[in-house]
Amino acid sequence: MIREALWVEIDRDAARWARMSDRIFDRPELGREERFASALLTEELERLGFAVERGVGGIETAFRAVWENGAGGPALGLLCEYDALRGMGHGCAHHMQGPAVLAAAAALKSCPPAASFRLVVYGTPDEEYGNGKLTMLRNGCFAELDVALMTHGGPNTTVDVKSMAERIYDARFYGQAAHAAIRPEDGRSALDALLLAFQGTEFLREHVPDDVRMHYTMREAGAAVNVVPAFAAGTFVLRSYSAACLARVCARFEDVVRGAALMTGTRSELELVTCSENKIPVLTLNELLMEHARALGAPQISPPREKTGSTDFGAVMHRSPGSCIRVAFVPEGTSSHSQAFLDAGKSEALHGALLLAAKVLAATVADLAEKPQLLEAIRREFRDRLAEET
Repeated sequence: MIREALWVEIDRDAARWARMSDRIFDRPELGREERFASALLTEELERLGFAVERGVGGIETAFRAVWENGAGGPALGLLCEYDALRGMGHGCAHHMQGPAVLAAAAALKSCPPAASFRLVVYGTPDEEYGNGKLTMLRNGCFAELDVALMTHGGPNTTVDVKSMAERIYDARFYGQAAHAAIRPEDGRSALDALLLAFQGTEFLREHVPDDVRMHYTMREAGAAVNVVPAFAAGTFVLRSYSAACLARVCARFEDVVRGAALMTGTRSELELVTCSENKIPVLTLNELLMEHARALGAPQISPPREKTGSTDFGAVMHRSPGSCIRVAFVPEGTSSHSQAFLDAGKSEALHGALLLAAKVLAATVADLAEKPQLLEAIRREFRDRLAEET
């Protein structure tokens, strides 16, 4: 079978992909600064014979690499992240994604399915803090993909059913400074406005669906206790498993901010910093990935994740069918963004997860290329589930 041939091909270069992962781990870079990782991956893709474009989607460290098998056929995407965590390094295992994707791509090129298809590898920076895929989407990336696939290390081998749509706001209030003891009547407190916005968010919390999450923090609120604060700023994050539901809640939240300014005689500015959508699950595609994971004897297989946070991959999955295979390399129950994740970053378990992920991705691409009826079923399910969102 084609999948066994792909798996043999991936194992043949196992040491090469492990070394690449370790090199990225040893040189952690924050989002949009991943110059070492981006160069390492793109140079290898060029050696493999892919046509590489650097700096795509308005981000210097993003890339797009294409290889065509025959003429026509579906465009099948493999996406990878390679940004690190601030102050920690690769505590989320992003360093293994690029090598896993390249291992799959190399195997598919060396042992291609007997069908025409286009393999498109996207390097997607800045997932952790800047929603890089949203910038890339706005600048024309991913539109050609019939399917988008990713991988991620974790405590279980599984796939996601849900992720949370997310909107992040910066709220700024402008008031009037005054001496808090001698002329308080001349003051208009920006801090009062921010506190009222916090309180209004708490009152709103009682009247939203159960899955909505709202959290906030104060960034700036004046310095001198005897001066009425003329400026205050906070950040608000709102989430839901439905982008449509979140849009309705956010309209009410924006009224809360305007109302806080009105009550205090201040002026408000509300900036939508980022807006990412929830994943559209395609269970047929999820099952295809897990079928290959089971065939490979993947460790710590678990049911699909129903409860997750937010990711910019959700925005891509609102436009094309997509899925992410998560492969276990740490004990069950271990949290990402933790020292335990970091400590296992160059372990044999991580290297094994990398190879297993590559094998799952390669076999899935081969299936999608060779089985047009399967691809059509995935497209149909995606259209149906996307329609249910509204």
